Amino acid sequence: MEEVSCIKPEEAVTLHGLFLERTKRTPEACAYRYFDTAREAWISLSWREMREQVARWQAALLRENLSAGDRVAVRLRNCPQWVMFEQAAMSLGLVLVPLYVEDRPDNIAYIVSDAQIKVILFENDAQWQDLRTVIGHLGCVRRFVSLDEVAADGESRLMHVDAWLPAQAGLQPERERNHHDLATIMYTSGTTGKPKGVMLSHHNIVYNAHASLQTFMIRPDDSLLSFLPLSHALERMAGYYMPMMAGGTVAYARSIPLLADDLQIIRPTILVAVPRIYERIYNALHAKLEESSPLKRMLFIAAVKVGWARFEYRQGRRAWSPKLLLWPLFNLLVAGKVMARLGGRMRLSVSGGAALPPKVSELFLALGLPIIQGYGMTETSPVVSVNRVDDNHPVTVGPPLAGIEVKIGAQNALLVRGPSNMLGYWNNPEATAAVIDKQGWLNTGDTASIDSHGCVTITGRLKEIIVMSNGEKLPPGDMETAIMRDRLFDQVVLYGDGRSYLVALAVLNAEQWQSLAQQLGVRADQPGSLCDARVEETVLLRIADQIREFPGYAKVRRVSLTLAPWTVENGLQTATLKLKRSRVFEHYHKEIAHLYEGH
Repeated sequence: MEEVSCIKPEEAVTLHGLFLERTKRTPEACAYRYFDTAREAWISLSWREMREQVARWQAALLRENLSAGDRVAVRLRNCPQWVMFEQAAMSLGLVLVPLYVEDRPDNIAYIVSDAQIKVILFENDAQWQDLRTVIGHLGCVRRFVSLDEVAADGESRLMHVDAWLPAQAGLQPERERNHHDLATIMYTSGTTGKPKGVMLSHHNIVYNAHASLQTFMIRPDDSLLSFLPLSHALERMAGYYMPMMAGGTVAYARSIPLLADDLQIIRPTILVAVPRIYERIYNALHAKLEESSPLKRMLFIAAVKVGWARFEYRQGRRAWSPKLLLWPLFNLLVAGKVMARLGGRMRLSVSGGAALPPKVSELFLALGLPIIQGYGMTETSPVVSVNRVDDNHPVTVGPPLAGIEVKIGAQNALLVRGPSNMLGYWNNPEATAAVIDKQGWLNTGDTASIDSHGCVTITGRLKEIIVMSNGEKLPPGDMETAIMRDRLFDQVVLYGDGRSYLVALAVLNAEQWQSLAQQLGVRADQPGSLCDARVEETVLLRIADQIREFPGYAKVRRVSLTLAPWTVENGLQTATLKLKRSRVFEHYHKEIAHLYEGH
């Protein structure tokens, strides 16, 4: 890392101090790029320009007569205004609460009321209509600010951003910096019960960003493509604070559907994503491979084998082999073409938020993309551990960051202690005491193991272990991930707690279902076709094929199929797209009962 460019925690102290230090060091460097739909062009903003804009937002917030410690919320897609609003708020000692763009109105109402939000910055009319449905629960809000033109409908608290912001303003001096002050409350996605507000201090986050930069370097000439929501702790850290600390440029993707185009335009050097993004690319590659000639398939398979041997050799885990001399040819014919789809400049890729299937990580590593897995949670600001590029153990999530301790507790639970552990849950001391003991160890709720290298491997969730009636215990997450390697399945959840055998609920991929129905001579458009005995038999065989590496008792005996996806909108997914298992089981209780009839 270039020490001249990287800002140390003691130099930043707070997150707004980090911003001020960056604008002072590299004022003319490119900070952000975004697509302006009005001008139909990509626009760049320097750090100096960001500082000038933050001054306007600061002046607007000052007019609201807020007090230090008051909470304000932002509900925007990733954009420079997200950063401007937060930096202005933090300069005044306000506490930022991010809201998910894709979330249910009742969930937002709960968060706004629980945190007593005073100002909400949102984007468009669709979001305003959401807020209108729960306006009776938003009495604590003094000001609603919209980026787009929105009809007020008699709501005096609503203002358009152009009217709210002054034309220009000078940046006010920052309040006295205290790194122990509360910086943000990030509400967990709430897979069970109501979401909990995770309280993070400036020091929690600044420490975590700096420690993360010691494991994978961001350089001033790096370009990151930001597309995970900034309301997600991983993106906020890796796609906002870390580039600011190191001096890299962040470009905001237009949307997930346009991600492939944006990769070609921005040509990022670093990509931070969740496993689902890599899985989509993996599936697209294999779908195209199935349509290719036998020669092309053989070439691809050979390239992956040689590429994997090359990766293992460069990691010091395998001896040199003459077949490695073939790599330049395979790189030209296969690997280079895949990397070109990612923009052709990618030098580092990070995967977090969930486990990355080994086959997926091995493919990308073999094709020359240094992909490193990490582990963390909102409660740990968020990074706990991460692999290193030159010491990469892809079946693990790497060793802990410097200064962070990990150990295995009761029931193989992963415990974490260090400067990044949260202050606690907002308005919920009971929940805080339940996860952090008197010695400062935070129970992550995940089960894990730690190997002789100090690398952590996540093995499951404490609350999601299925205990069958015969006493056998199964980690459903691993099995569900394995099943979804088959492109027939878009979503899968296993059930069997207290039962003698496992059953599966599965959402089928519509296109793959059409193909399967045709093969079986079933009318895909008939509602009853998903219950056809031939369909269930075939689907169970395909499930069995994917989970054959699991113990013999881990056998799925029955399956219930649907084409209706589990989404945020229907309440079966969280805003971070995690499955609400208990809600799914509740929704399909009749189907589950039918699968166990007679047993």
